[in-house]
Order: sequence, then structure tokens, then C-alpha cells
Amino acid sequence: MRKHLLLLSFFISLLFSIDNRSYGQAGDTSKRVFQLGQVNILGLRDSLRANRLNTTQLNLHNRYDVSHALNLLPGITLTSVGPRNESAVNVRGFDLRQVPVYLDGVPLYVPYDGYVDLARYNTFNLSEILVAKGYSSMLFGPNAEGGAINLVSRKPGNLFELNATAGYLSGGYLLNTNIGGNAGKFYYQLSASQLSRDFFPLSDDFSAVANEDGGRRNNSASKDLDLSGKVGFTPTAAQEYAIGYNYHHGSKGNPVYAGTDEQNNLFRNPRYWKWPKWDTQGIYALSNNKINETNVIKTRWYYDRFVNQLDSYDNSDYNAMTRGYAFTSHYDDYTLGSSIVFENTDITNNSFSIAGHFKQDVHRENNVGEPVRRSADHNLYFAIEDTYHLTAALKVNGGVSYNNRKSTQAQQYTNNTISELPANSNDAWNLQGLLQYDLSTNHTLSFSVASKTRFATIKDRYSYRFGTAIPNPDLKAERALNYDLSYHSLVDGKLSLDVSGFYSKLNNTIQMVNNVRIDPVTNVNQSQIQNVGKAEYYGAEFAVAYPVLPQLYANANYTYMVRSNLSTAAVRFTDVPKHKVFGSIKYTPISKVYLMASEEYNSKRYSTSYGTVSGAFYLTNVKANVQLPKGFTVEGGVNNVFDRNYTLVEGYPEMGRNFFANLIFNY
Repeated sequence: MRKHLLLLSFFISLLFSIDNRSYGQAGDTSKRVFQLGQVNILGLRDSLRANRLNTTQLNLHNRYDVSHALNLLPGITLTSVGPRNESAVNVRGFDLRQVPVYLDGVPLYVPYDGYVDLARYNTFNLSEILVAKGYSSMLFGPNAEGGAINLVSRKPGNLFELNATAGYLSGGYLLNTNIGGNAGKFYYQLSASQLSRDFFPLSDDFSAVANEDGGRRNNSASKDLDLSGKVGFTPTAAQEYAIGYNYHHGSKGNPVYAGTDEQNNLFRNPRYWKWPKWDTQGIYALSNNKINETNVIKTRWYYDRFVNQLDSYDNSDYNAMTRGYAFTSHYDDYTLGSSIVFENTDITNNSFSIAGHFKQDVHRENNVGEPVRRSADHNLYFAIEDTYHLTAALKVNGGVSYNNRKSTQAQQYTNNTISELPANSNDAWNLQGLLQYDLSTNHTLSFSVASKTRFATIKDRYSYRFGTAIPNPDLKAERALNYDLSYHSLVDGKLSLDVSGFYSKLNNTIQMVNNVRIDPVTNVNQSQIQNVGKAEYYGAEFAVAYPVLPQLYANANYTYMVRSNLSTAAVRFTDVPKHKVFGSIKYTPISKVYLMASEEYNSKRYSTSYGTVSGAFYLTNVKANVQLPKGFTVEGGVNNVFDRNYTLVEGYPEMGRNFFANLIFNY
């Protein structure tokens, strides 16, 4: 039914636009950025353009979900949480609990564990993705220990505009429609999309194992439906107000472990899981009020809900739940929050901001047949940030923030009884500074130091992990000291160059400690999350882009990344390769046709703390794009051209050779 509705929406949109007899391409996408959704450091020019992805880049590389889109950038590694079939990224070695994800400045992470499955968020309604690494604006809020990722939605620039796509994918399809209009004082933006796969294909080089026979990956179906909209009002040039709503319904299978690591518990005890429900919805209100030429107040108010159902079955037929490990689990979480930012430029050569945030995270869970237990945190956050212009070319930015997290409730269910766990609270300060020197308009050098923290999640503090762990309510915030030296250059308006070196020292790292005690009842060795870890991350990034010929454009980036466990060298850090290379070439033989090829290389990475390796791999992608009359475009391509059999996590093979074809309409 949903598929039929989206198809109907797609064709009605086309008919409406064609009847208006006006056609065109999307145009300058920068005009369609929803600026109310941005979070910027006031008075500081963005010197690291490699940290921004716009609509043109997302469409050029056909990156349909956020995780694969972010993988285009240096310093960012695509990862997978194989046992949960989740897609994620690491930013200079930091995971998504340490680098929060935002939509228009509103935090997206799941209240219980601080993660978010980025494969469930598509890019169809985004105008840009902004990534701050290490040094991020204090205005974002808490837990930005390693940076921040902000997904910025679209804002229409014309009286009426439409973008629609219908596409084929190996094993599935995609549908997307964006409709918007801007009448000066009023604007609206509506988006509807569906990304669906019945399966994804494995490489022909994959060797069958007990739980996977090859060909179509077993239990790999996924369906994601997204609806979103916003309305905005700009009564004067100094005021803007917007209300937005987002709805997502997702369902996915969870492919079974298909590796050879006999130490992995899933080798002998596979999980037969499905997620029939991975739903989110949220409403937010944003405002920008310019009081006078030097004073501005910005606000965000939001409510987000996350509803999740996990079904654990007896076997690979997914038709019975009779064994001890079978269950149906429900999460019903919500987040309620707000922020107020005051900006002031009264003082000569200063751009000053002060922010206050409040956020309530509530987690509710139960298995079928059990009562619901509830856990909740309150977060208060205050920040000050200032940019001082020493000269026209030399700027200094500094910021300080204070965060308090307080547990207001934590319940457990044992022996058929709900009981209360101890409450707790934690405080942390964050401090950072940056020096930026503009050698010229197109040449910038910057150096920054940031001492940032993140708090333990509800899961970190209270989870029993099916009887194998001991809760630790008194976990303190972990801290990272991040250094960055970066240079950006644009030579003759053509050659773009970005170079960065970075170093991070982590203390009080929240880390699992094994064999803390033996459970006196079950005789099982139990672990505990503790503040015992020390680590260092360091590396370098290099990105270059250049129009080799009028018809030939090339770009490439390279990341060198080292992570060292200073506490326990034998415990490996997982999911991040030492070397990552990405490059692409776009060839435009005639004005309405282009051909593109891209190549990616990842060196080996560890998949387990005891040293299981996911091997190095190369990936080659190609596509062709042809613009047709009256606003239509057709394109098609092949990903993983050489059908590489590769993994991001050992035992969870990724897609083999796969194809796509799209029909696109822009008005």
C-alpha cells in the first residue's frame, strides 16, 4: 500500500509540473540550504570545506543513506555493527556515541545506548551534511567528544519546485519526491521517500557456510519509508520561524553470522533476528530573532520518539519462538529538549555566543509477557563561545561549557519483580581554543586544541547484558584532548587542497572489563563497564580536487589513522583501517552527458578485541548520466564492478556486484 501511494505521488507530481510547461535542473543547491538548521561558530570562516557534502555530491555518487554518504569524506570510516545489522561511521577513530548526529541541529541518537543506525536515514531530503572533527561548536550541546555531524534539510528557493526520482536497485527499488515553495514570507517543504530491498546480492566469490548458502544474502531484506515536512514564516528580514515534522518507518532482517572465527560466540550460537519495527518520529520548532544589528536570539524546541521491536526466533526459518533465547523485545523511547542561543557582536572585533540546553532522555523496554521498566536522564548544558579578530586575517576562537547529567529513574526486572537501581549524577567541563590565519582569501591555516567529554549512556550504566554484566551506575565522563593542524588552499580557483594532522589523547575511557566476578547463581563470568581506559588516536588527512581538463574533473582523499590502547595493548580497537583512499573521475564529453568512475581502498581492520581481522579491499563503481528534454534525467551504474567479496566486520559479507538505474525529474 505504501509503495502504491509513493508511486501515485511520484506520477501526480510529474503531471502537475509538466502541465505548468516549465522545466529545468536543480540549479545552485546552496540556495536550498535550510540555514535555521545549521550550527556555526559565529565570526569564524569555514576553512575545512572537505567537511561539507552538498546535494550535488550526494547525487553524483548515488549515496542514498547517511553512512555511505559520510564515507566520501577523509577521516571518516564506514563501519557496521554486524550482530545488529546497523550501519555507522567512525570519525578520526571516534564512534557515534562520541560524535553525535543531528538533524537541523536536533540530536538523533537513541536515548538508551547513544547510537543511531545511519542506514535508516536517507539523504533524499537533505541539502547538505556538515562534519566537525575534534573541534566543534560548543553550541551543539553535550557529548561531542570527537566532533559532531549535522544533517541539514532543504529549504525551497522558488515559488514552486519539484525533485522526483524512481529507481531500480539490485534486489529492490527507490522512490522519492521533494516538493517545495517559497513565496517570500512563507515557505513549505514536503518530502516522501521509500528505499526497499528484498535482498542484497553476495559476491560470486563468497564460499557457502552453514548459515549462508550464497547468492542472495539470507534475511537481508530492508524497507524504509520516510515522510517529512516543514513550514516557515519570515515576517521580516530579521525574523524566521519554522515548524517541522519527520516520520520514519523501518523494518529489516538481521543476516546471520557467516564467518569462521570459532572464538566468536555467534559461530556456535547464531542469532535469528528480525526487526519488524524501527520507527522514529519527531516534531521541532526553530526560530531566529534579530533584535537589532548586533543581537540575535535563536531557539530550538523538539520532541522525538523511537519505537523498536526485535524478534528473536528459534531457527533460520523464522517461524517459531519456543527456545530459551527466543523473545520479542520492545523499546519505546523519547527525547524532549530545547536550546536557546544568544549572539552578540557589540564588542569591537568580537563575535560572542552563549547557549543553554535542556534534554530529557527516557527509555522504556520490556519483553512480551513482562512489565515495562523505565529509565530516564536529565541533561543540563551551558556554553560560552567567542571569536576575536586580532587582525583582519588572524582570528582566535575559544569556548567553555558545563554539562550535568542526572539519572532520575532506573528500573530493573529480576525474579519477576521491578525494582529501582541507584540514581546518580555526573558533571563535566569542556574547554577549547582555535587560532585561524587567513594567508589570503583562498589560503587558510588553523590550529586547535579541544578538551571534550561524553557521558556514559543508560545502557553503559545499567545493562545486565543478558546476565553477563554487572551494572555500574557511577561511571564518570570520559575525556579526549584533541589537537588539530589544518591547511586549506584554493589555487587559481581550480586546485582545492586540504591537509590535516591530528592527535587525540583519551582518559577515563568507558571500557568493558572482563571477568570481574563469577555469578554465584549461574556460575557465569561477568564483565563490567568501567572508567579504566587510556588511548591515543593520531593520523593525517589529505584531500585534493582539480579540473584536469574542461571536460575532466578529478578528486581524491587519503586518511592515515592509528589507534593505540595505552591501558591494555593486547585489547585491539576495532572497525577502523590504518589506510583509506577514495578517488573519483568525472568525464563530460558533451554538455548533457557525464560518465563517472570511483575507486576506494581500505586496509585491513580488526573486528574483535582479540584480533580477528577483516581483510583489505578495493571497490570500483561506475555510472553514466544523461540529461533529457523537459527536466528529465536518466542514469545507471554498477557498484563493486569487480564483484569483490569483502567485509567491514568479519563474518558479515557486504554486497557483491550490484546495479542501479534511476529516472529523475527536476522542475
